[in-house]
Amino acid sequence: MNDERERIFTVEATPVKFGPGAALETGWELRRLGARRVFFVVDPEVLRLGLAEAVLNSIRDEGIDVTVYSDVETEPTLACFERAVAAAREADADAFAALGGGSAIDIAKVANLVVSDGGGIMEYVNAPVGGGRQPAGPLRPLLAIPTTPGSGSEATTVAILDLPELRIKTGISHRRLRPTQAVVDPELTRSAPSAVIASAGLDVVCHAAESFLSRPYTSRPRPATPGERPPYQGSNPVADLWSAQAIRNGGQYLRRAVQDANDEEARGAMMLSATMAGVGFGSAGVHIPHACAYPIAGLKHEYRHPGYPGDKNFVPHGFSVIVTAPAAFRFTFDSDPARHIQAASMLTGQTYEPDDRDALPDALLSLMRDIQAPLSVRTFGYDESDIPALVDGALKQQRLLNVAPRTPTADDLARIFTESMG
Repeated sequence: MNDERERIFTVEATPVKFGPGAALETGWELRRLGARRVFFVVDPEVLRLGLAEAVLNSIRDEGIDVTVYSDVETEPTLACFERAVAAAREADADAFAALGGGSAIDIAKVANLVVSDGGGIMEYVNAPVGGGRQPAGPLRPLLAIPTTPGSGSEATTVAILDLPELRIKTGISHRRLRPTQAVVDPELTRSAPSAVIASAGLDVVCHAAESFLSRPYTSRPRPATPGERPPYQGSNPVADLWSAQAIRNGGQYLRRAVQDANDEEARGAMMLSATMAGVGFGSAGVHIPHACAYPIAGLKHEYRHPGYPGDKNFVPHGFSVIVTAPAAFRFTFDSDPARHIQAASMLTGQTYEPDDRDALPDALLSLMRDIQAPLSVRTFGYDESDIPALVDGALKQQRLLNVAPRTPTADDLARIFTESMG
C-alpha cells in the first residue's frame, strides 16, 4: 500500500443489446428493470420522423406508463437541462429512458441524477466550473437507445452541457451516470443525414484514438482511497481492446456509412463502435482533442452546418473534436511512437516507418476529407486572435488534460490551435 504509482484499473460496461429491431424490445427491458412509470426523453427530430412510435408502443404494451419529453436541444445548455429536471420531477417516474443522440441521453442522465440525488445541476458539474458534487447513492434505472453512431453516451459516465454565458462547454462525470442498459439498433440510423453520421463517426474515431493513446494507468499517482480513483484512469489492457476495434471499424466502415444511409452493415458497425469506444474511453479517458473541442464549441455560436437539421447555430461535437486531433497527436507522438504508429495502422490497414509522426495525423485528415468534414478551426469562425481564449478554455479541462500521454502547457496548446487553423 506504500507504492506511489497506481497498480489498479477498473473497467465497467453498460449491458448492451445490439441488432436490427432491438429497439422493439425496449418495453421488455424496462419491465425487466422493474419500471412502472418511465420518463422518456426523445429527440424532437426522432419524434417527428416517427422513429419513436414503435418504441413507445413496446413500452405501453408492457403496461408501463410513459411521460414523453421532447424539449431536447442539440448541444444542450444548462437551461435545457433545468427544464428537463423540472419535468422529470413532475412526472414522478421510477425509471428513465432516452431515444436519440448523445444530447437526449445526456439530458436523461442529468434529470435522473438530480431527481434521484437532489440539489442543483451546477453542484454536480466538474470542478472548477461547478461544485463537483458526488451522488450519495444509486440512481433510478436508465435505458439508453442511441440513434447516431457517435457520443457513446449509452455506455459512458459523463454528460456534457453548454454554458454560453461562460463561453464554455463542460460536463458532469460519475460512475452512477452510466446507463443501466443500452439498446443499440442500427435500423434507427437510416434517417440520419450524412453530415450527422460524419460528425458522430469522427467522434467515435477520436474517442477511440484518444483512449488508446492516453497515459498508461500505471503512470498515475495511486489514490489515497478507492473512492478517489478517477473515472478516466489511463490506457489499460482491457480498454485498449475496445478502443482498438473501434479504430479499426472507423477506418473500415465510416466512409461507407456516410455515403449510403441504407448500408446497414456499415452503419451498424459504426453504431456498435460508438458503444465500444464509449466503454474504452469510459475507463481510459479522452484528452487533448476533447479539451480543445469544448472552447471551440463554447466560445462562438456562429457556425451552421448545412447538413444538420434544425436552425440552431453550433459546432457539431465530432467536428469540434477532430479538427485539432491531427496536431494534438503530432504533439503526443514522442510519448510513445510505436503506439501512435499502431493506431494509424489500425485506422488504415497500412504499415508505416516507426518514426513517422505524421502517420496518424495524415490518416485522420484523409478520412476527414473523404467524408467532407471541416478540416480546420478557422471553418468555425475563429482566427489567430482567438487563440488565447481557446487556450484558456482548454486549460479549464484539467480532468481531460490529466489523461494526456504528454501534458501540454499553454504554449503547447497555442501551437496545437495554430497548426489547426489551416
